[in-house]
Amino acid sequence: MKKAVKYENQYDKMTKSPVAPLVVKLGVPTTISMLVTNIYNMVDTMFVGKLGTSASGAVGIVFGFMAILQAFGFMYGQGAGSIISRRLGQKDNETSTRIASTSFFMAIVTGIIICILGFIFNDRLIYLMGSTDTILPYAKQYIRYILLAAPFMTSTFVMNNILRFEGKASLAMIGLMAGALLNIAGDPLFMFVFDMGIAGAGLSTALSQLVSFSILLFMFLSGRSQSKLSIFKITRKFGDVAEIIATGFPSLVRQGLQSIATMALNRQAKIYGDAAVSAMSIVSRISMFIFAVGLGIGQGFQPVCGFNYGAGKYSRVKKAFRFTLIVSEVMLGAFAVIGLICSPQAISVFRDDVDVIAFGTPALQYQCYALFLQPLIVLSNMTLQSTGKKGMATILSMLRSGIFFIPLIYILSATLGALGIQLSQPISDILSFFVAAPVIIHFLKKLPEDKLDANNYD
Repeated sequence: MKKAVKYENQYDKMTKSPVAPLVVKLGVPTTISMLVTNIYNMVDTMFVGKLGTSASGAVGIVFGFMAILQAFGFMYGQGAGSIISRRLGQKDNETSTRIASTSFFMAIVTGIIICILGFIFNDRLIYLMGSTDTILPYAKQYIRYILLAAPFMTSTFVMNNILRFEGKASLAMIGLMAGALLNIAGDPLFMFVFDMGIAGAGLSTALSQLVSFSILLFMFLSGRSQSKLSIFKITRKFGDVAEIIATGFPSLVRQGLQSIATMALNRQAKIYGDAAVSAMSIVSRISMFIFAVGLGIGQGFQPVCGFNYGAGKYSRVKKAFRFTLIVSEVMLGAFAVIGLICSPQAISVFRDDVDVIAFGTPALQYQCYALFLQPLIVLSNMTLQSTGKKGMATILSMLRSGIFFIPLIYILSATLGALGIQLSQPISDILSFFVAAPVIIHFLKKLPEDKLDANNYD
């Protein structure tokens, strides 16, 4: 009885409370999580930068590999989360538990497979990521610990996304922040006090992921989530697995293409030496930091969108989209302006090298201009994925880092040289915007009238 009341209260919160405060309430913890997570990624870059330009470039190489882990974690996590939020909107908790358990164990198995393959093909993998001969020794030391942490990283992304889509963003925040803060403290400890160098940064990251995994797992096992995790609840239906993968496939495509894009960027940048690889790695970290903070509110939008779409409350989906778009534009715009003004200073924090600063400054400034277009691009993809529109969500997810960026990085670098490398991502963003805008406008216009709420818990 108490459980039914708790679920009913959560349902009322997600489908009846005012939309704007609800999105903010769910978005603020996620924004804080993303802020702290990106800070610890930047701390890695900053501390490793003290070891030299080649070591700094190694961070960019391993970052591309970590994007692969994130791609699978987000595929299972956002695929399951989207299904779960819509099922909870329909008051179907049994299916939610089955989907959560299945996606969690799929992520662990995938992480183990990636770990094994990563050790077998270690050097080939690092070179494939765009490493130079001088970067390779640093990247090998760093990636060793990331490979060991792979199963924890993939499953952590799953648990974090499920909690977010349930509307439990604060619980997700606790797990991520604990690991992030540990990593911030662990970097200087392992790197300089224990004299482990770049290997210490890798070990610190791996331990922080293990801590986040343990805390988030505790949230599920202690009954703080609506969905449960149990090996006995893994689905026996192929259709459930297919739906998780199909719904989460846009995330795999988006994150996977980001990894491929990072490889392509590194391979083109290394033509200009380690300084160029290091510069673009730093620019990517700073851009992602601005992007994450400015669009953290969008992570609060996703559960509201999925929950209310499942409940048939389409007017709330539209209101949530409009509100989130406006807030994201304001936040991202403010950070973009700061980035434009302080580009050289921001890069010098990570690597005070005149060649790195010279290559990275215009690249960061061009990306800051394009940041104004990203709220609509990303929110369009979030909306379609959260409402189960798998095909179109997949297409939109392929644009920014795939369909447009990958050809551009090769064409523009061949025709414009270094300028082409610096311009490829901003131009890709512009093209993505003009595709996403008509798609999401059409989707929102076609949403039907609200359904009556006739569902009740047993």
